[in-house]
Amino acid sequence: MNEVIEKDQIWRLQEAMSELPQVELHTEHYFADGMYCRMLARAAGTLIVGKVHKREHFYIVAKGRVQVVSGDEMQIYEAGSIVVSKPGTKRAVLALEDSICLTVHRTKSRNLDRIERELVRPDKTALFDARNVVIKEQLK
Repeated sequence: MNEVIEKDQIWRLQEAMSELPQVELHTEHYFADGMYCRMLARAAGTLIVGKVHKREHFYIVAKGRVQVVSGDEMQIYEAGSIVVSKPGTKRAVLALEDSICLTVHRTKSRNLDRIERELVRPDKTALFDARNVVIKEQLK
């Protein structure tokens, strides 16, 4: 039951964040034989609410330290941490230090819009597109 409550709170956090100014974070995309890696740098104090992924993937903290809330869990991860992210998870991530985090996914596609449709559940309230660019019409 707590997990449902916490997930709902993360959705409400995303809604509240839509009222605030958004920052487009430096994002890089890498491709290798059947793999896609998304690298996202963020300054200390940056709060991110992620999208819900359909499949298991790796979440790697390459630099810094982040606090991650998902379900009824709160964890702090630091550089060198590798997490197997389960499908259906929605997270809020706070950078406690300047940080760089990566997600690594299985896909044959190299088209970011196709990758988003393949790997992420549709979310009409999402604040960012597949390139991590602010979706202007979502902001009020």
